[in-house]
Amino acid sequence: MVAHEESFCRAVLPRVSRTFALNIPLLPPPLDLVVTVAYLLTRIADTVEDEIQRPRQEELFAALADLVRLEPGWEARAQAFARLAGDEFLPDAPAAEVELIEGTVCVLKTLASLPPWAQAPLRRCVRIMTHGMSQVQRRHGGGESGLGLPDLQTTLAYCYYVAGVVGEMLTELFIAHAPTLDERTRAQLRSRAIMFGEALQLTNILKDVREDLDQGRCWLPLDRMALHGLEPATLARPELRAQAMALHSELVVIARRALDEALEYTLALPQSEPGLRLFCLYPLFFAVTTLNLVDGNPAVFDTTPLKLSREVVLRLMLLTQERVASDSALRALFAECSRVPSEVEAVR
Repeated sequence: MVAHEESFCRAVLPRVSRTFALNIPLLPPPLDLVVTVAYLLTRIADTVEDEIQRPRQEELFAALADLVRLEPGWEARAQAFARLAGDEFLPDAPAAEVELIEGTVCVLKTLASLPPWAQAPLRRCVRIMTHGMSQVQRRHGGGESGLGLPDLQTTLAYCYYVAGVVGEMLTELFIAHAPTLDERTRAQLRSRAIMFGEALQLTNILKDVREDLDQGRCWLPLDRMALHGLEPATLARPELRAQAMALHSELVVIARRALDEALEYTLALPQSEPGLRLFCLYPLFFAVTTLNLVDGNPAVFDTTPLKLSREVVLRLMLLTQERVASDSALRALFAECSRVPSEVEAVR
């Protein structure tokens, strides 16, 4: 039976994430399956946050945190979880997210088949993520007046709950996979694990600011908005575009610093583990190039989403593959991508 559940996990992955469908298969087995399950569990939590009616979110977050413990009777509870979530989807919930929730039992059965060294970090991640999401929704997510987070510290705390903790989980999985890593390398990875995840999340927040606003969400700090004479309801107004861009540029600076730390995290991974490196390099270079796309670009507040072209994505993948074993070449490529506005035609 496990083969069927594993097949579901591998098949649903590209339907719920284009990026992670590109880099997870690069991981060596069994890490590829472990991270597939980890991603799907965190995506279930994301789906509860983004696609489920708010009154039911807290109950579902708590249920998911309990389910990953795999205590006796979990299968029946997982079926009940899927039914309850299925009844509470927003009208425009993506079909792939609905399919994933319906397959919660398959994901959990695959989790149960994983080795013990893999299960503990996944459980911890889901527990912290769901608790944090629930806490943010309870304190700051109620109604129109609840749009936005109070300050930068809260925005970064949210980034930890949804991504920084994933960086911690991945780090423990990498270390377990490669037990020969010396203590210095382990310390380097653990010291930057949170920043790796937060850098990617903050970049996504800055890229998706208009889409989030249109969907009734905003993760930007209210105190910094106020300094520019803005609030969530006025953030996308054309006549206030200069103020909005000034705010956006301040946050881009913070994201760039975090991406610099994410590069150091990635280069701390041994050159003898190209799969681990490429797993991190793909989203890292997508993020730094995306940040250039939105940096100083007023179109980030328009209704048409800004995103990297397929050609740019493929080119970045090829460039990182060619340089994966050379720290100096990767540093040079990162610096070049950080300088080129929006696209990477000048990168050689």
